[in-house]
Amino acid sequence: MTDLRIGVVGFGNRGSLAREAHRPGSGSRVVAVYDPAERARKEASAAFPDAVVTATPVELLAAGIDAVMVLTPDHLHAAAAIPALEAGVAVFCEKPVAIALDDCDRILETARRTGSRLYVGHNMRHMPVITLMRELISDGRVGEVKAIWCRHFVGNGGDYYFKDWHADRSRSVGLLLQKGVHDLDIIHWLAGGYSTRVSGVGALAVYGAIDDRRDHSAERMDEWFSLNNWPPTATTGLNPIVDVEDISQVNLVLDNGVLGSYQQCHFTPDYWRNYTVIGTEGRLENLGDTPGSEIRLWNRRHGTAAPPDETYLVPAGEHGAAGGHGAADAQMITEFVAFAQDGAPTLTSPIAARQAVAAALQATASIRADGGLLPVPLLDPELITYFDAGQPA
Repeated sequence: MTDLRIGVVGFGNRGSLAREAHRPGSGSRVVAVYDPAERARKEASAAFPDAVVTATPVELLAAGIDAVMVLTPDHLHAAAAIPALEAGVAVFCEKPVAIALDDCDRILETARRTGSRLYVGHNMRHMPVITLMRELISDGRVGEVKAIWCRHFVGNGGDYYFKDWHADRSRSVGLLLQKGVHDLDIIHWLAGGYSTRVSGVGALAVYGAIDDRRDHSAERMDEWFSLNNWPPTATTGLNPIVDVEDISQVNLVLDNGVLGSYQQCHFTPDYWRNYTVIGTEGRLENLGDTPGSEIRLWNRRHGTAAPPDETYLVPAGEHGAAGGHGAADAQMITEFVAFAQDGAPTLTSPIAARQAVAAALQATASIRADGGLLPVPLLDPELITYFDAGQPA
């Protein structure tokens, strides 16, 4: 099979995905990189010596590419994805699709109008802990799902999200979108439905009071990240603008009657996700979210807290435990390449990606208002029909 020729837009902190996609002779190779930053271009030239590395997007699109990977900061996704779709190439757009719902819908509409294939990088759909939980749900081990709760302990949140553009709501909206869109998508996927109404509360409880600020825009995360920043109140070198919540709690009402909740905290001592799925015949819960962790199932009556009735170990991914997100990144890239080349089916969905953004945006709006229940804006039914039928239909 001829390698898929990939162009990359943005070679910053998510440049690891471009490196993962560079598999010369094995299905895909990076042949062009566009980034306006000189440092990023130098790093791209070192990573891909045979690639065209440019400061102009026009030169990228003229490099004979078959696909584009959009790995820019979130607020730039639409500006990069739409011209690539217009050029007729397949597009990998890192999640979230965009930070404004109008931009999300414009991206989907452009993909439908041009027939160009669109893939959104929701890598958690490939995480072994999630795929195993979904398999157990599909097998009916908890009966009919009625509730899904997710607690997200973001132990390194101060360093990961409050020292760069993520902390500035004009560029990220908030971490309920940038970070939580992962989990909202998974709640929808496990529940088999989408949120129709959402409400939330949240606060900037810790990091807003820290006045040690510094501009890290010329740096990479590994140049400022440290696990030694403890307690969170002692963190230094935050972004000059910090106006996003560091703790939030959201309630969700899905279109199939399932109730969901999502909690996110950026100053916990530990870093992992805990999902609880409650059905008419049992309950699932994961303890840890990496390969070797446990998924516990209770499906018999107990008078009090009890050991699980069954326990499942989270397996390593298809590519082993190596790579980002428990090897989910590698599996996601493999799926994207097959999809871009011949339209192979995917676990991800542009419709699901848009619905997760819509839920996150409305939940954030609720938090910043009075915490009331807000409707999730509907998507054009013709877009739903188009993407559900495959690309192009």
